Amino acid sequence: MSDPDRRNSPYTYADAGVSIAAGNALVRAIGPLAKATRRSGADADLGGFGGLFDLKAAGFVDPLLVAANDGVGTKLKLAIDSGRHDGVGIDLVAMCVNDLIVQGAEPLFFLDYYATGKLDNDVATRVVAGIAEGCRIAGCALIGGETAEMPGMYAAGDYDLAGFCVGAVERDRVLTGKDIAPGDVILGLASSGVHSNGYSLVRRLAADKGWKLDRPALFDSDVLLIDALMAPTRIYVKSLLPLIAERRTKGLAHITGGGLLENIPRVLPEGTHARIDAGAWDQPRLMAFLQAQGAIEPEEMARTFNCGVGMAAVVAADQADAVIATLDAAGETAFRIGEIVAGERGCTVHGSAGTWSARADWSATHHA
Repeated sequence: MSDPDRRNSPYTYADAGVSIAAGNALVRAIGPLAKATRRSGADADLGGFGGLFDLKAAGFVDPLLVAANDGVGTKLKLAIDSGRHDGVGIDLVAMCVNDLIVQGAEPLFFLDYYATGKLDNDVATRVVAGIAEGCRIAGCALIGGETAEMPGMYAAGDYDLAGFCVGAVERDRVLTGKDIAPGDVILGLASSGVHSNGYSLVRRLAADKGWKLDRPALFDSDVLLIDALMAPTRIYVKSLLPLIAERRTKGLAHITGGGLLENIPRVLPEGTHARIDAGAWDQPRLMAFLQAQGAIEPEEMARTFNCGVGMAAVVAADQADAVIATLDAAGETAFRIGEIVAGERGCTVHGSAGTWSARADWSATHHA
């Protein structure tokens, strides 16, 4: 029904639930955060209609541009319900830049989209601070973004995020996986936790099992369960760029939705098959907790969660030990998880609990 008291009164955007002043205040608050991510090729301030990047100033000679976009999925709901807003910005950046690095591309610049029903500047600033931190870790510049205040579109306190990243790689250094061959070794780089996949199942378990998220985790009394679940996605960019520049890796796979089974085949050429030994590394205690709490079958774990491996690298067998040493020196925890064999393009994971396979004719779904 119409409001008779407002029938002849002038309307404002604020009457509809949108505060331009709050949006402007947010831009002022995040300006220094974005400025702290400046790098060669990107030195403009926020506020323009678009962001500029100078590839020549960044040192590229004959580059190809590589673009990626992603979100954080229902991990956001856990962040909103628990008030843990500081790390999801890192997740947002990680999901994009880790997709770029697997193609050999150096992330150059990032833009974010933050949408909510009513802008809470404190929450938004914490989220964007995380985005800026993720960009700093990845070495890319936060050059712009969009904040959308849309009354009626979101429940009170809810917000959504999307990220967009562009990287570049010299034409002769693109990682295509075409040189991967039987006999090559598959290395795993340890994840920092659940990363940003499988949270619909995590949240379902939390509700059904009555988890006390603000209590110490059963598997680690020094960490609150919510903090273990909200650990930001690890960003592998700076550790992997030197290996790419030195041509010491033949292929990389970001282990997201679908796990090892469905992500490794994405980088394999025809006639090669990845064989993973599930007993080659210790499953993190968090993953073991999730599996036990949900009585999750091993194959379901292998397709839903990263199981402790956030990135896979395929290297020549005679380079494996040296690459592991290089990654360890860069702060990663790297270990052998399998090998490439001749066969149908796909992946097989085998261990004491069984054997599971995936062909390369899958369709990807992320962040369910």
